[in-house]
Amino acid sequence: MDLNLVVVCGRLAAEPEVRQFPSGATMVRLLITSRMDEPIRRIDVLPVTIWDPDERLLADLPKPGDRVWSSGSVQRRFWDGEGGRRSRLEIVASHITRIPATVPTPADA
Repeated sequence: MDLNLVVVCGRLAAEPEVRQFPSGATMVRLLITSRMDEPIRRIDVLPVTIWDPDERLLADLPKPGDRVWSSGSVQRRFWDGEGGRRSRLEIVASHITRIPATVPTPADA
């Protein structure tokens, strides 16, 4: 059995890009940063696209710095560009949720 499932939790790196197409489809593209400490410390910026998102997401888009959770699959997109055929990997989300900011408890203060 094959499985293509990706779950990303991180912070939004830039303003979301929202595009409306003549077909009526809506696309939202996010850049989500994911910080890793093992096996080496690094920060990845991952392109995440969701097609025809829930109206609640469109009504209250996350802002840069907001924490978000995304689930979906990895897809390779191809196009013709300068220098020939090009491609890139992106996450095509089926679900995106903003993670509410946590309220510090007295023990955190």
